[in-house]
Amino acid sequence: MAAANAPITMKEALTLPSLGISPQFITFTHVTMESEKYICVRETAPQNSVVIIDMSMPMQPLRRPITADSALMNPNSRILALKAQLAGTTQDHLQIFNIEMKAKMKSYQMPEQVVFWKWITPKMLGLVTQTSVYHWTIEGDAEPVKMFERTANLVNNQIINYRCDPSEKWLVLVGIAPGSPERPQLVKGNMQLFSVEQQRSQALEAHAASFATYKVPGNENPSTLISFATKTVNAGQVASKLHVIELGAQPGKPSFTKKQADLFFPPDFTDDFPVAMQISHKYSLIYVITKLGLLFVYDLETATAVYRNRISPDPVFLTAEASSVGGFYAINRRGQVLLATVNEATIVPFVSGQLNNLELAVNLAKRGNLPGAEQLVVQLAKFQSVPVQSGQTPPLLQYFGTLLTRGKLNAFESLELSRLVVNQNKKNLLENWLAEDKLECSEELGDLVKTVDNDLALKIYIKARATPKVVAAFAERREFDKILIYSKQVGYTPDYLFLLQTILRTDPQGAVNFALMMSQMEGGCPVDYNTITDLFLQRNLIREATAFLLDVLKPNLPEHGFLQTKVLEINLVTFPNVADAILANGMFSHYDRPRIAQLCEKAGLFVRALQHYTELPDIKRVIVNTHAIEPQSLVEFFGTLSREWALECMKDLLLVNLRGNLQIIVQVAKEYCEQLGVDACIKIFEQFKSYEGLYFFLGSYLSSSEDPDIHFKYIEAAAKTGQIKEVERVTRESNFYDPEKTKNFLMEAKLPDARPLINVCDRFGFVPDLTHYLYSNNMLRYIEGYVQKVNPGNAPLVVGQLIDDECPEDFIKGLILSVRSLLPVEPLVDECEKRNRLRLLTQFLEHLVSEGSQDVHVHNALGKIIIESNNNPEHFLTTNPYYDSRVVGKYCEKRDPTLAVVAYRRGQCDDELINVTNKNSLFKLQARYVVERMDADLWEKALDPENSYRRQLIDQVVSTALPESKSPEQVSAAVKAFMTADLPHELIELLEKIVLQNSAFSGNFNLQNLLILTAIKADPSRVMDYVNRLDNFDGPAVGEVAVEAQLYEEAFAIFKKFNLNVQAVNVLLDNIQSIERAVEFAFRVEEEAVWSQVAKAQLREGLVSDAIESFIRADDATQFLDVIRAAEAANVYHDLVKYLLMVRQKTKEPKVDGELIFAYAKIDRLGEIEEFILMPNVANLQNVGDRLYDEALYEAAKIIFAFISNWAKLASTLVKLRQFQGAVDAARKANSAKTWKEVCFACVDAEEFRLAQMCGLNIIVQVDDLEEVSEYYQNRGYFNELISLMESGLGLERAHMGIFTELGVLYARYRPEKLMEHIKLFATRLNIPKLIRACDEQQHWQELTYLYIQYDEFDNAATTIMNHSPEAWDHMQFKDVIVKVANVELYYKAVHFYLQEHPDLINDVLNVLALRVDHTRVVDIMRKAGQLRLVKPYMVAVQSNNVSAVNEALNEIYVEEEDYDRLRESIDLHDNSDQIGLAQKIEKHELLEMRRVAAYIYKKAGRWKQSIALSKKDNLYKDAMETASQSGDRELAEELLVYFIEQGKKECFASCLFVCYDLIRADIVLELAWMNNMIDFAFPYLLQFIREYTSKVDDLVKDKIEALKEVKAKEKEEKDVIAQQNMYAQLLPLALPAPPIPGMGGPGMGAGFAPPPPMGGMGMPPMPPFGMPPMGSY
Repeated sequence: MAAANAPITMKEALTLPSLGISPQFITFTHVTMESEKYICVRETAPQNSVVIIDMSMPMQPLRRPITADSALMNPNSRILALKAQLAGTTQDHLQIFNIEMKAKMKSYQMPEQVVFWKWITPKMLGLVTQTSVYHWTIEGDAEPVKMFERTANLVNNQIINYRCDPSEKWLVLVGIAPGSPERPQLVKGNMQLFSVEQQRSQALEAHAASFATYKVPGNENPSTLISFATKTVNAGQVASKLHVIELGAQPGKPSFTKKQADLFFPPDFTDDFPVAMQISHKYSLIYVITKLGLLFVYDLETATAVYRNRISPDPVFLTAEASSVGGFYAINRRGQVLLATVNEATIVPFVSGQLNNLELAVNLAKRGNLPGAEQLVVQLAKFQSVPVQSGQTPPLLQYFGTLLTRGKLNAFESLELSRLVVNQNKKNLLENWLAEDKLECSEELGDLVKTVDNDLALKIYIKARATPKVVAAFAERREFDKILIYSKQVGYTPDYLFLLQTILRTDPQGAVNFALMMSQMEGGCPVDYNTITDLFLQRNLIREATAFLLDVLKPNLPEHGFLQTKVLEINLVTFPNVADAILANGMFSHYDRPRIAQLCEKAGLFVRALQHYTELPDIKRVIVNTHAIEPQSLVEFFGTLSREWALECMKDLLLVNLRGNLQIIVQVAKEYCEQLGVDACIKIFEQFKSYEGLYFFLGSYLSSSEDPDIHFKYIEAAAKTGQIKEVERVTRESNFYDPEKTKNFLMEAKLPDARPLINVCDRFGFVPDLTHYLYSNNMLRYIEGYVQKVNPGNAPLVVGQLIDDECPEDFIKGLILSVRSLLPVEPLVDECEKRNRLRLLTQFLEHLVSEGSQDVHVHNALGKIIIESNNNPEHFLTTNPYYDSRVVGKYCEKRDPTLAVVAYRRGQCDDELINVTNKNSLFKLQARYVVERMDADLWEKALDPENSYRRQLIDQVVSTALPESKSPEQVSAAVKAFMTADLPHELIELLEKIVLQNSAFSGNFNLQNLLILTAIKADPSRVMDYVNRLDNFDGPAVGEVAVEAQLYEEAFAIFKKFNLNVQAVNVLLDNIQSIERAVEFAFRVEEEAVWSQVAKAQLREGLVSDAIESFIRADDATQFLDVIRAAEAANVYHDLVKYLLMVRQKTKEPKVDGELIFAYAKIDRLGEIEEFILMPNVANLQNVGDRLYDEALYEAAKIIFAFISNWAKLASTLVKLRQFQGAVDAARKANSAKTWKEVCFACVDAEEFRLAQMCGLNIIVQVDDLEEVSEYYQNRGYFNELISLMESGLGLERAHMGIFTELGVLYARYRPEKLMEHIKLFATRLNIPKLIRACDEQQHWQELTYLYIQYDEFDNAATTIMNHSPEAWDHMQFKDVIVKVANVELYYKAVHFYLQEHPDLINDVLNVLALRVDHTRVVDIMRKAGQLRLVKPYMVAVQSNNVSAVNEALNEIYVEEEDYDRLRESIDLHDNSDQIGLAQKIEKHELLEMRRVAAYIYKKAGRWKQSIALSKKDNLYKDAMETASQSGDRELAEELLVYFIEQGKKECFASCLFVCYDLIRADIVLELAWMNNMIDFAFPYLLQFIREYTSKVDDLVKDKIEALKEVKAKEKEEKDVIAQQNMYAQLLPLALPAPPIPGMGGPGMGAGFAPPPPMGGMGMPPMPPFGMPPMGSY
């Protein structure tokens, strides 16, 4: 069949080698293709990279330098997944990158190796390990999720594929393994099928598998199918099958019937096996691709073979679905990417014509909307449309009759013919045709015949293997035994459902028992529970169905959710109480809750409905049925709702029936107010203006709330619902409502009971508003009640407001009198006085006075009334003891000033009296009052210089007031006032007269004080006289005044006179400043307080010892801090010890004990220190020890530190005491780096190196301190000791790199002879860069070189060796180094170095560098140095590189050495040189062989004439002949013949004929030989010439005859092949010639390969025996 008519078209999409992909990377492990969009190739040479080929633009591959073990492109987007094994582990690191965003999306480190992975969906990766399978989503941060364990049949298998179905409920894993021992070359395939829902696996044998979806007629839900191909060996027989089965059949729905078909492998492909399977969802075709390139195409629905051919001569290792075109891509080992597609124009005609399968052709045309089936349908339609002539057979029957004579009809034709026969009621024809096997039986044919004959239909069903229809027919006949016999014969499972139906008709209870028995069968119930239930329900056996389901559904499994729903449904419809009981028991948890909710609602089980509904509209619809729902259940249900839903439902309940549902809503709000929010609940009640609900709800919440708004709303709700008592209670008791807002509301509400308003206004100060409201609303009774019973204290405000409201006076008076003594008088008077209505209170006030009231406000008011009425006011002002003078006096000022003075005098209202007398010039009254008042402040005001009336006052005081006075206090006050007013002289004279002269005031205490004080201020000279003459004065006070006036002797005399010794001594010390007099005074009085003052003064003056003695005499420990400081400053520690011992007896102070220890130490009383610290003390020994240490009192410090176990300080102290052994021991106990360093450095300074080393070993293990120790030793020149320390440190367990390095540095500086040994021993533990610097500084070149080598700094190593060769050069070492340097200039520097210093070894070095140096540059260096011969061995070794400079240099040497053999060899093997120049140079050489070489060069260069001329010149005739022969120039050859003839060289003439045989013409030879008489010498040539031409003619004749025979044989063979192909096409048209693939031969392909020759046999083009590729290549 021509390729153009093939149903499957193959074409080459691209070739990977054309994109630069090396063939070594075109393998299963390097190439991945997850979809038709991308190919991903992983390369490992010349560098690690990943090549991404976008199939939409394949010639622009994306190559990225990525190192990975595997790379996968996402099927849909530019997302790359990479896998790499972690070095040294079996773990894999997985990464996912977004190439477009250039960002890493996810990464994960798998704990085990991933042996295979694949994109199973665009969002999911499947990961297969040695034991398990994981899924890893690219979304979020989720880690891989384990799906299932690998089954045992996949152990040691190579995983080649992993897939999931579109619903991700079914997974399949495919692997291959070596074949069985009986057929090892046939690879074995294994498959694991896993159900995600059931969590179960099934192990099968299969090489390839794929999922598909198919819609079975009668089932609206698509079925999931799996197709898999197997090739197995059983008892030596190979079986190849294709299976198509349904997964997870849907209960009660038509299912897909399992299909299988054979895979036919030609004889040359017996060991071939399927490697891939792709399913075209567009055409419902299955593509099976084998390892060796065979393609099998099958129909998915019927598993009918459609096509088979070889699509690739090379092994195929990878395929991918091409979903857009309904085909697939395949990649073979050659790198071809082949695209297989359906040939839409030819597949339907091919199936209908070649396969003779009309039904499949029509189905294919329908599925893919393909052309080609129209003719078949049209053909039959035409026959049907032809009118039938009476008495004639219908044309369609004639057509079918013709077909019947030729053979058997297919299914479609059989059905159409039978339809005609049935319509004509000719059943006997059908029976005959069936007996003759002329019709193809099918289920559709049986259905048609069943309308006329059940028996005949049964026969058709049996032949068509329509087993269900056969069983149904037997059932109709009630032949149940035959069902079992038939089922057993055909391997069919009996229809238990039918049996159950049969039992149901007669025994319902028996059917229940039978169904329960089936449910307990091994392997599960053969009939679906749902189907059984439907059978019961169809007969209205509700109770039986319920009993059955309740029994089988006891396990409460998720997969029984549908049945749980069903049992609840049927009972909710028929027996709601049963359903309610089932739900109450809680037996089920997997049923369809929304569905059950609906049914519960319909059945009136509203609570159950609410429990099951999950959508708010449903809940709102049900919840309004409160008439049928128990309130408590409804309240509890609200507790399960969210806040928003609960509020919505509450609104709906109120909206539907506000009055009926209010109590429920209130209860819900109370119960769940915290969850719902109080504000939200309030808002709902307000929205519906339900003040009753608001009242009940807030009433339960009020006691726990402090929200003013809530309290107000409760008051408002209570008021509007008529709960006046509750309003009154809340307004009285609550402290949280807004008073202003509440007051306004209550006023607007105008409640009949004013008590709530009274409560608010009374509590929050709105009494005037309350009074105005009550009076305006004629609620006088409430005014009286408020004033009399509620708050009489606010009666003044009420009265004031009533006056403002022009209330009758009788009512006001009556109101006032009704309260009487409870009424606050002051505010009442204020209110009346402001309104000028005081007389209104006359009766009330008189009544209070008559009752004995002493209230000042009562009397003030009464006085004002009396003054106003001028009713003997003087009597009232002088006799009434209760009024307020200031208030009444102020009231009198404008009416009668004298009355005001009377009132002010009575109340001692100084300022007011002064002002009124000044204003009215009543100075005599003022003077008398001031003297009598005896108030200093008043005197100060009166005598103030700023007072313009002072003069008048003084005159009245001196002339009238004081002379009249008999009171010494008045006199004293006046004197003080005068003194304060700076009138001393007048006072002194006055006082002397009063005090010093015999008078009633002579012994007056105050006057004596005043006299002395006045004298102190005005006339100090008189003070001492007054002190001596007067005895009755205040000595302490006067003495202090004298001190302040600097009258120290007078003060001392006063204090001494009154035995005030402390004050007296203070005067001596502080004022007179005489310590001697003070000490003398102290000895005289012997008081501790005096001694204490003396001691303080001595301490201040620096008399420390005297001060300490005085303190001891005073027994005073209070000043110990000052004493300590002074004693230390004066260094009087002996005295200090005595003082501190006295202080310790009085106080326990750490400072005292510490100073005592320090004082002991200062006077070297160490024994006392030891005794002291052993006794109880409160000294801070740590601070004392530190102080002793700082003061260099080391012995004492040692005692302290040893006692408190401060080893670090003890070590420092012992160092100071040069007790180094003890210091080391203390440092060991302290174990501190700082301490170790301190002791170590001290031991070094003291040259105690053994101890220093002990310390140093504990320091150098700390990296940070090592360098400090080293520098300390080195700065003091102790190099050997430091080295000894470091060497000892090498053996430490904690020895670190720093020790080894530092020791190396020390060796470099001070012991260079040990350096190399140290470096070699500890090279891995050294800080090489640091040691390199040290070696460089100390010029240890050999060691420096070694370190550079160890540190891989070969450039520096080589440079060091060359710069310091006397010490650093070693030939073998240098050779190892020079080849590793990075700077190529060092190569040439090395050449110069060896040329100058070691020319004998230069060839050895150059041989090492031969692969790295520029040979031309080396030759140039040697040429300039004139030492070319020195490197001849090197040049010979590298001449194979054919470098011009090397060739020319060697040729020059060979010419100079006359070594013509080597020269010729050089010329032959190495042509990259100026050979013509060489030939010109040596063509005149004296040596013949050299000239011969020149001729040879000319010959090689094609200068034939020059070569021949040179050879002839030297008589080298053989060379000349060979040159002429090689030139191919006939003219040169013939000229040479003429030359030999001319020279008479006959032998040379004959030889030339032999050598130049192919060039010389025979006629020329004969002519020359004949003319020169040399026929004998030409005769051998002529014989050879004749023989050659005779043989040529014979060969031509033979070739002609054989060509004619071949043409005839080829024509015969072509005829035989065509005949054979036509014969097979009639029998089995499945084998077709391979379609031509672009690039695989055909015209214009040039070097492309041709299609394979016919295979022969079976009509299928035979394939060349490519052989079975080894498994490892897959």
